[in-house]
Amino acid sequence: MSTSVRSHAKINLGLGIGAPRPDGFHALATVYQTLEMHDIVTVSARRAKASSLRLTSNDRRVPTDSRNTAWKMVELALQALGITAEVDIHIEKKLPVQGGLGAGSANAVAALAGIETELDIRVRAFLTQRLALAAQVGSDVPLFLIGGTVLGLDRGQEVYPLPDIEPVWCVVATPTIGVSTPQAFRDWDALCAAEGLTPEASADKLRELSRAYASAFAGRIPEGRQAGSSGVPPVGGDLAGPPGSALVRTGITSWIQNDFERVVFRQHPPLAEIKRILAAADTPEAALHASLSGSGSALFGLYLTRGDAEAACARLLAGGVQGTLTRTLPREQYWGQMLLP
Repeated sequence: MSTSVRSHAKINLGLGIGAPRPDGFHALATVYQTLEMHDIVTVSARRAKASSLRLTSNDRRVPTDSRNTAWKMVELALQALGITAEVDIHIEKKLPVQGGLGAGSANAVAALAGIETELDIRVRAFLTQRLALAAQVGSDVPLFLIGGTVLGLDRGQEVYPLPDIEPVWCVVATPTIGVSTPQAFRDWDALCAAEGLTPEASADKLRELSRAYASAFAGRIPEGRQAGSSGVPPVGGDLAGPPGSALVRTGITSWIQNDFERVVFRQHPPLAEIKRILAAADTPEAALHASLSGSGSALFGLYLTRGDAEAACARLLAGGVQGTLTRTLPREQYWGQMLLP
């Protein structure tokens, strides 16, 4: 017997980055959103006198040893539970291996879900450990233990569920351009130094931004709030918009942004052009929101109708860029469809 699990992608609806910290990391304030597009992770496991792990994939670029996030997650979980087991994991890769969609991080949580099902793990105390274990594997991993619309703080691993937006159509563009996340952070550090972003100003920026995210997704943007160190433009009290989208009603699409675009687009100008194609501003098919996801190179656009999204796919194709049509995935559906029948 085996258990197959959908391993969903994520996008960053918004991403604010702080100045470099003494520990070498950067504080973040971000809004994660899970998508319907996914890999398939299949797990078979049985209890044994000694633990052994074997991992395979249909994609040669996927590590099949202890470097793999799914391997790390399962290994840590078995150790925390005091269980020994023989485990086989197969990752059917459909998502880009790299690109800012959290594919590897999602694989880790999917493998954990598979292990819990296969070994019938129902230890209540373990549920409180899962987020801590996930954070050890990677900063993007804990969000997949929540799903839907999620606020991420600190390095992104401190996560809180936000009120879900209703599903909207999403087009994910996956250009062949490779973006180095370490280089993107180095470029960001240089920008912070050039602009004199102090640790104190950085902390204020992210604190204000996280509050703005939480308020906006709860539909409670404070009236008359002025743009401050976060760079968030002021918004008024009358935020009513087309009834088809909470993103429009809250007005968040008028100011939410990804700080990485300031440095990544300088290094890779074609990515800025892809965002322009997705956005289709001032046209009937305009995106509700278009952005880089994470540090890229994937970008996305959100649309009110399938027709608008399909038009975006056609524009990308005409520009020689691969586009995938999907939808945002709220929390209840995320967990409801995770395990395949």
